Amino acid sequence: MPARYRAPPPAALRIVALDQLSAVYHRASGQTHVVAPPVPEILDLLADRAMTPAELLAAMAERFDLPDGDAAALTARLDELVETGLVERLDEPA
Repeated sequence: MPARYRAPPPAALRIVALDQLSAVYHRASGQTHVVAPPVPEILDLLADRAMTPAELLAAMAERFDLPDGDAAALTARLDELVETGLVERLDEPA
């Protein structure tokens, strides 16, 4: 089964838009990250429930009217967010 990814609850993050970028303050680590779209959107969707990359891609396509998404690119972005500590990778089903 593919890995699922989960973001912290909204109260654990403070996201502030900075023109084209956003600053994300992660309260648990005390770190601030400057991110580009679609990271804030990914964090928002993954705060509701853990999802596989395919589920997340479908949710993003529905919410943001994406004509075609790149699952490999999304998985790479998710793994980058895991490295920063903004997203957790769950290898067991949630």
